Amino acid sequence: MTSGRSFYITTPIYYPSDVPHIGHGYTTVAVDALARWHRQAGDDTWMLTGTDEHGQKMMRAAAANGATPQEWVDRLVSESWFPLLETLDVANDDFIRTTQPRHEERVKEFVQAIYDRGYIYAGEFEALYCVGCEEFKTESEIVDGEGPFEGLKVCVIHSKPLELLQEKNYFFKLSEFQDRLLELYAEQPDFIRPDSARNEVVSFVKSGLKDLSISRSTFDWGITVPWDESHVIYVWVDALLNYATAIGYGTDPEQFARHWPAYHVVGKDILRFHAVIWPAMLMAAGVDVPKGVFAHGWLLVGGEKMSKSKLTGIAPNEITDVFGSDAYRYYFLSAIAFGQDGSFSWEDLSARYQAELANGFGNLASRTVAMIGRYFEGIVPPPGEYTERDVRVQKITADAATTADAAIERFRIDEAIDAVWKLVDDLNQYITENEPWALAKDDAQRVRLGTVLYTAAEGLRALAVLLSPVMPVATQKLWEALGVPARLVDQPIRRAGEWGQLAPGTSVNGLAPLFPRVEQA
Repeated sequence: MTSGRSFYITTPIYYPSDVPHIGHGYTTVAVDALARWHRQAGDDTWMLTGTDEHGQKMMRAAAANGATPQEWVDRLVSESWFPLLETLDVANDDFIRTTQPRHEERVKEFVQAIYDRGYIYAGEFEALYCVGCEEFKTESEIVDGEGPFEGLKVCVIHSKPLELLQEKNYFFKLSEFQDRLLELYAEQPDFIRPDSARNEVVSFVKSGLKDLSISRSTFDWGITVPWDESHVIYVWVDALLNYATAIGYGTDPEQFARHWPAYHVVGKDILRFHAVIWPAMLMAAGVDVPKGVFAHGWLLVGGEKMSKSKLTGIAPNEITDVFGSDAYRYYFLSAIAFGQDGSFSWEDLSARYQAELANGFGNLASRTVAMIGRYFEGIVPPPGEYTERDVRVQKITADAATTADAAIERFRIDEAIDAVWKLVDDLNQYITENEPWALAKDDAQRVRLGTVLYTAAEGLRALAVLLSPVMPVATQKLWEALGVPARLVDQPIRRAGEWGQLAPGTSVNGLAPLFPRVEQA
């Protein structure tokens, strides 16, 4: 059931030369949660992720490991990147690899189109290049080396020496798009979010754009330039095009028109590629620019940005093996304001797991289902007359759904979870205040007991729906425990706050703890 409203969202395509760390996992679960929400709202949703497999860095890594580049990327993707999606319960609609024929053929078509339209020319080039970034460096990104690299120019991100490249290359006339880009940012203030990211891009573009070298001729691991086979297309141009090639650019106009334009969620370190080069390329080809680019912050571990070279990279399964995938998803999506940097620590994860998931949401679910089992033989009781306090629960439920939906529209998953958690906290308080275990001892209070437990159970129904994009595993278990015959994924999420959807007379089923206690080593 779709509303016809298209919601196409992408992760960056990841560079698979390294194994995934929790930063990759963070971006992926954020995009997955947004996609799940829109899918469950009935929007025509499509989520894309994938891998960026060309370029010099990949060629060198393959050679160092005694493999051809294709053998090397096949191994990396099958051993590390596909399993990541299973580990984190990601429901992507497609996975694109830049070595797939569907991508390579469509990239050539796109580059040929902008060449035919006069936006590409041949020229000579000399500049310092970072193989780690696969990028030519501007002066602000170059620093003097220290220690073993003293006397050399190094990349500010990788702290490794840069290589001076002199090549005859093809250039894209990026400089011609400065005014059109500034116009786009002015006309669509939320094209780049958050504001800090937008401000950075606007000032970068205002300071002047240089034409972009879009081909390389010193190595051959890439997609060949269609009119000159001695060149391969610069890896970033090839990579950015995945968002268009995956949905049929050039070969399936119907599919392309159905999904395009997209929302792109990226780490802030690759923001300029997505907010400057990519829309300019699309303008040059006469294709609509994306709907928007959202740059999230970095995950810091011990105060440092995660990286394999500094051994701060943590593999996602180190967390999921202990706490489960739902806790991983919940923690990263709720503990960090989406768009800002966030710090990861095992202590914080452990404390939040215990307080918010095990004692908060998990305990609420277990005791509600157990009390319906104990006092009403496992049948959801009908509510009697509602008191003012019951009505307050209903209002908090309705507010949770509308506030969360508005937050999702702003890409603020953290604010959406906060809104829903108000209901978790309120229901726990409601049970404490109403003491169903005391009401159960008094036959005269039977109707009141039914109202209290119906209210708690109906609140749980709303929570199962509203939290399912964030915690698909636990919410499915809760849904089955509530005994609702319809499928959880079919529940319209924007209507989750409408009271009274759980039918009295429904049989509940036993519920094992949603978030079992974790023994800390």
